Amino acid sequence: MTAVKVDHIKELRELTSAGVSDCRKALEEAKGDKIRAIEILKKRGLDIAKKKAGRTTGAGRVEAYIHSGAKLGVLVEIDCETDFVARNDEFLRLSKDVAMQIAAANPLYIDFESVPQEVKKNIKENELEDFLKKHCLLDQAFIKDPAKSVRDYIVSIIAKVGENIIIKRFTRFCLGEE
Repeated sequence: MTAVKVDHIKELRELTSAGVSDCRKALEEAKGDKIRAIEILKKRGLDIAKKKAGRTTGAGRVEAYIHSGAKLGVLVEIDCETDFVARNDEFLRLSKDVAMQIAAANPLYIDFESVPQEVKKNIKENELEDFLKKHCLLDQAFIKDPAKSVRDYIVSIIAKVGENIIIKRFTRFCLGEE
């Protein structure tokens, strides 16, 4: 194993928000290559999220966001496995970020699976990616870090808290819209 400098661990932690030991292990495995270490952490996060995906989510919270001027508001239900995680700072931040994402990006659906069949049949194959990025919350670029999707952001929180997290439902209200 390659000895890893504390500065590099700290820098990787700031970039990814992964745990100190996870950052150290990823840097050791990547032989100090920061970009490769980020890829390793992302893959581990996806693996963790896949393992957690089947778990029942019986706790969570409903987050409300009202934009300044009170002409735009969002309610979103985000579920997790335990009320302990539902009160965790990471989960609270995630809830607020997702509510702001919905307010800013105006998605119509959570993901492609939640798109009604009559809408799906009208999407041409070459338009699918654009449709997902525009209308499906989990596939949208995350407003606080456009380099990752909302799904990637949620996966990173799942890896941190060790529980399954799902967006159950949301509603966006805008004054004057039907």
